Amino acid sequence: MPPSTNVWICAAGVIVLVIGFVAARRELQAAVGLDKLVAVARVLFAAPLAAFGAEHLVLGRVILGAVPVWMPVRVFWVYFVGIALIAAALSLALGIRVRLTATLLAVMFFLFVVMIHLPNVVAQVHDRIIWNVALRDLSFGAGALALAGSLWRGPRDRDGNVAVRIGRVCVAVVLMVYGVELILYPQFAPGVPLGKLTPSWVPGPHVWALLTGLVCIGGGVAILIRRYCRDGAKAVGLVMTLLTVVLYLPILLMASGAPAVLEGANYVWDTLLFAGAVLLVAEGAAKVRYGVALAGEAGRATADPLRG
Repeated sequence: MPPSTNVWICAAGVIVLVIGFVAARRELQAAVGLDKLVAVARVLFAAPLAAFGAEHLVLGRVILGAVPVWMPVRVFWVYFVGIALIAAALSLALGIRVRLTATLLAVMFFLFVVMIHLPNVVAQVHDRIIWNVALRDLSFGAGALALAGSLWRGPRDRDGNVAVRIGRVCVAVVLMVYGVELILYPQFAPGVPLGKLTPSWVPGPHVWALLTGLVCIGGGVAILIRRYCRDGAKAVGLVMTLLTVVLYLPILLMASGAPAVLEGANYVWDTLLFAGAVLLVAEGAAKVRYGVALAGEAGRATADPLRG
């Protein structure tokens, strides 16, 4: 694998990250505290999509192995998904056709779960990593669904609220499962619990795994409770973003050799995408709550003839 492969993957993600921050600068400036994370939730979700889209394009022959053998023209789907991911990343970063993009992303990730991950789970039911990969993509689709639902308006308001709730529940369940795993297997790097061991240069690795696990469990429970959903999602989003910057980015920068760099890049973008998915739930929950408040005001105005 030529080193330029990793350059293209990282460059795609960084470019979309910069574009997104520039496009969201007003919302970012207006937000206060952890609401700034929610203001850039779409950007944090978009940048990894661009990176993984580029990975599909430059490593198509490798990713081909993940495509079900029964699908026709398997190579086409690898490159099609790569182009679609880059287009979706630009859409979210620039705020163009976001509702359509989020809906299609939710469908895509749910199809990944059904067509790719569930058969793998059935074939290797005792492999926790296989389960975690399936849950990870489920959370990505759930975050996109929550965003899409929050943007549905008019006669589809009720459907939008249902979509947000489904996304919220899915992300909450994944968080609680991950939290338990991080506590049970503290030797593995915190974040999305996969197969990477925490590097030896990290002090107190078991402590960080325990704390991350507790945040995931607490955040999952809070997300299930509508009143605390936004706060729980912001807390988890903050932790996952910090892990991306202070743990996985150094792992990437210290990696030597193209395969190790590719692995490091995948962990960086994977963790950031997970952070973005959780923060999209916070954004969706806020908009649904705001819509309910407006509906309540309208109802009271109708009931009171002196208001209008």
